[in-house]
Amino acid sequence: MFLRRLIHWFLLTILTCLLVSACSKNVNQSATSSKQLLSECRVVQHAMRETCVPKTPERLIALNPVALGNAISLGIQPVGSVFEYNNQFPDYLKGKTEGIQAIGKWGQPSIESIILLKPDVMIGWKHNYESIYPQLSNIAPTALYDWRDNITKQDNWKEYFKFMAEVLDREEIGRQVLEHYNQRIEELKMALGKHYKDKTISFVNFCCGGIQTETDDDPSSFISSVLRDAGLQRPKSQRSNPKGSIMISEETLDMADGDVMFVVVYGGNETGERDLSILQKNPLWQTLKAVQNNRVYYVDPTIWRGRTPLAADAVIDDLYKYLVNAP
Repeated sequence: MFLRRLIHWFLLTILTCLLVSACSKNVNQSATSSKQLLSECRVVQHAMRETCVPKTPERLIALNPVALGNAISLGIQPVGSVFEYNNQFPDYLKGKTEGIQAIGKWGQPSIESIILLKPDVMIGWKHNYESIYPQLSNIAPTALYDWRDNITKQDNWKEYFKFMAEVLDREEIGRQVLEHYNQRIEELKMALGKHYKDKTISFVNFCCGGIQTETDDDPSSFISSVLRDAGLQRPKSQRSNPKGSIMISEETLDMADGDVMFVVVYGGNETGERDLSILQKNPLWQTLKAVQNNRVYYVDPTIWRGRTPLAADAVIDDLYKYLVNAP
C-alpha cells in the first residue's frame, strides 16, 4: 500500500515537472515571438486604435485616391487602389500608376481583390471604412485617418499627407515634399507680382445635380488652401460660410462670379456637363464679369480637388498657365 502511494506520488511529481517545463517553454516562445513581431513593425496611432505596421511596407493598398496620390508623392508604389469617381485613376497621376491593380470604387472595394493582392498595410479614411474595419484589419494592418473630425484643422490635406508619411515611415521624405510645394508657391507669388492684388479668383464646382463653391475659410478645402497660400483672394461671396461650402442657384449666380473663374465639372451628360451646358445657354451666365472678359477656365476636377502634393503641383501649373502666362 505504501509502495503504491510512493509510486503514485513519484509519477505525479514527474508529470507536474513536465507540465511546468512545457508551459514555461510555451511562454518563452510566445514572448520571443512577440519580441520578434515588435522588432519587425511600428506601432502607429490612428482614428480607430493603434496598429502595428511593417517597418518597411512593400505592399500598400490605397483605400482612397488621395492615399494613392500621397503614396506616390512619398515614393511608394501601391499594389492596389480604388478608382477615382469616374472609374479610373486620377488624370494627374497619368504615367505613375502602371502595375497598380484596381480594387473597385472609392468606399466600395472588392474584398476578394484585396485578399489576392496580399497587402502588408492599408490606408484610408475612417468615415469610408469604419463599418468594415474589423474585416480589413484581419487581412492586413489598416490605418484610418479621421478626415471629417479633422476638417476643423487648417490645411487638412497636408495633415493627411503627414499622417501617411508617419504610417509609412517616410517622414523625412514627407518634409522634403512639402518644402518643394512651399518653394513652388513662393516662386508663383513672385511671378504673379501685383497683377492680381485687386483681382478675385472664383472657384465653381458643377457636380451631382448642383453648383457649389468651397469657401476660403473652409479648412478641409484643398483648393482654397492652395489659392490662399498663393496669396490670391476670393470673391467676397466665397470667403466665409459656417458650412464650408455654398450651394449656388440661378437666382444667386452672381456668387460664382469673379475677375477670374475656375470651373470643374464632375460627370457626363447626366450630371455636371449637362448642368453646365444648360447654364451656358442662360442669359444670366452672360452677365458674369468673368464670362464677359473671357476669363473662365475649365480645369481637371481630379487635380483641383485632388488633396495631394502632386495635385497641388498640377494646380500651380494651371495657375502659371492661366494667370501668369495667359495673354
